[in-house]
Amino acid sequence: MKKPVAEKKDYLILIGGFLASLKMLLASLGYDVIPNESIDAIVNLIGFGVALYAVWKNTYVSPKGLEQKKILKDNGLK
Repeated sequence: MKKPVAEKKDYLILIGGFLASLKMLLASLGYDVIPNESIDAIVNLIGFGVALYAVWKNTYVSPKGLEQKKILKDNGLK
């Protein structure tokens, strides 16, 4: 049986939640060092990277992908 693996979006939610929690903790101590815009920017940047990676992995543009596409075509699967 395969071990369950967390999805990439789960990590993105975890990072955003961690940063928001850290902001609340620091704000309760009187420090306002992480503005909401910074948290949004970090989460958006990571989300962009995850989306870009997903597009790259789900297309046949890399040498490995081109080889896989050829094998699928040769076996009538594509």
